[in-house]
Amino acid sequence: MKMIQISPRSRVAAAVVLAAGLCFSAAGLLLSRPASLRAQEEKIVWSDREKPIAEQIRGLRAVPDDARAEATKNLALEIRRLPVTPNKLRLANSLAMLSTEGDFGHDMLQEVATTLAAALREQPLPGKQGQPPRPYVELAELVRYEHVQASLDDPQFAAAISKIAADNERREQSDFTLGALSGKTWTLKEQRGKVVVLNFWATWCPPCRKEMPDLEALYQQFKDQGLVILAISDEDAGKVKPFIAQQKVTYPILLDPGRKVNELFQIEGIPKTFVYDRNGKLVAQSIDMRTRRQFLEMLSQAGLK
Repeated sequence: MKMIQISPRSRVAAAVVLAAGLCFSAAGLLLSRPASLRAQEEKIVWSDREKPIAEQIRGLRAVPDDARAEATKNLALEIRRLPVTPNKLRLANSLAMLSTEGDFGHDMLQEVATTLAAALREQPLPGKQGQPPRPYVELAELVRYEHVQASLDDPQFAAAISKIAADNERREQSDFTLGALSGKTWTLKEQRGKVVVLNFWATWCPPCRKEMPDLEALYQQFKDQGLVILAISDEDAGKVKPFIAQQKVTYPILLDPGRKVNELFQIEGIPKTFVYDRNGKLVAQSIDMRTRRQFLEMLSQAGLK
């Protein structure tokens, strides 16, 4: 599950995301929701067919991992059969945002992408301030990073594909310097010659917490081969330090309370992970929580096996 800032998605997905139990980053909506957004959620009127789907999406994260793929796939099919209403697109986008939280298989992701593409085809959205609406970006990310197929003849979808490519070019050229909890200062470009994993996270983000043990295990496995994991939080040290001590994480934890690096990398949702090879090339990234197997696949693209 991506923990998302409110601004790009509020036009279509925010209310159903709230209803689904999702959380937002520190720059947007936290677990304790502002009254104005709670009111926005309450304004949604679900039909008799939509309400049980929304409730199932709300509880999807509680479904055991071995049953979650089938549950998600069934929800995608149920959404696709709904009549065309604004809620249909809300539900499709909300489900897509949850579908990448872990390793639940290509077939499930394909059904989710097909449903989101169909909903956008039925209810196209206009761009705003030259940017494609978030559901188009969500679909484009599924296509780019989860390798699903989506047929959508829409200029906003084409714009979303182009936006992803442009964002990645900027990320590959970007540099920053941040202080770590340990007191050490880290500069990205100075890590050339090593494989670098940038992991954007927060203490309040359940999927971030869920993937941390796998990141720690991989760090222990590959650090002698030149793996560097830089985990970046936009929270204050007072929140981060006791949490990290409890989790027994040993890879560097960098602090970005002013969100300058988050904004530089255009982080709209967490967890978000980027992998750079020894030449500083951005070779892999995730759009959500990854499992150890998925992280290994990403690291292999940087030459670590």
